Amino acid sequence: MNRLALALVFLGLCALDGCQTGGGAAADPPPFHVLGLAEISGIHAPFVAAAKAWLAQQAVKENFTIDYIQDPDKIDDEFLSHYQLILQLNYPPYRWSPVAMAAFQKYIEEGRGGWIGLHHASLIGDFDGYHPWPWFQDFMGGITWKAYIPKFASGKVIVEDKNHPIMKGVPADFLIKLEEWYTYDKSPRPKVHVIASVDESSYVPNVPVKMGDHPVIWSNDRVKARNVYIFMGHSPVLLDDENYKKILNNAILWAAGRD
Repeated sequence: MNRLALALVFLGLCALDGCQTGGGAAADPPPFHVLGLAEISGIHAPFVAAAKAWLAQQAVKENFTIDYIQDPDKIDDEFLSHYQLILQLNYPPYRWSPVAMAAFQKYIEEGRGGWIGLHHASLIGDFDGYHPWPWFQDFMGGITWKAYIPKFASGKVIVEDKNHPIMKGVPADFLIKLEEWYTYDKSPRPKVHVIASVDESSYVPNVPVKMGDHPVIWSNDRVKARNVYIFMGHSPVLLDDENYKKILNNAILWAAGRD
């Protein structure tokens, strides 16, 4: 067999087996790094524990690492430079030092990485002796926390932006079986991009704690960072919900720029 024939045979085998030559396909991208700011005590501890277990599995599957801190004291520009995504895992938007607030604001405004906030991240108001963080309040659509459904309720979530990457593979509406639905003093809709909202008429039980237009998943397009707030995140049963897990996994990949 001459050289040309041997070369053709080799190329054919490579096409079947995926072998690489010097000009072959690029290697897989390196892992991306996630910073989890996690609230580990109080009523949200069971959800955070369940989320951490699920995130450990997803980290292997989706090729990322995740480091957790329990308060923002370590946060500054240098610290955040090691992470492509911040996951605010039920940690509230107060008890942040001025240095941490400035570093986070720069990270978001300049698009140095992505951000996902869950549930308690929208607890904006006067709590535990702290006042609202004005920049973060504006980032979240100018809202102030008003009330919640203390005994929880199920509710139907309506997807408004079916083409958003975090809604890939998610039906047009889906049921959240158990949630501590918050209300705010106003809808964030005028200042954010609403991705999904809850149909308050679907609440079971039908409770009077309602706000009318009630977005529950949104993104702020006025900053450079890919960002998304997902209100649902109180009960660990959410980590048994395939739609919720799909949204959260999609959000991680999108916000980290790996969608």
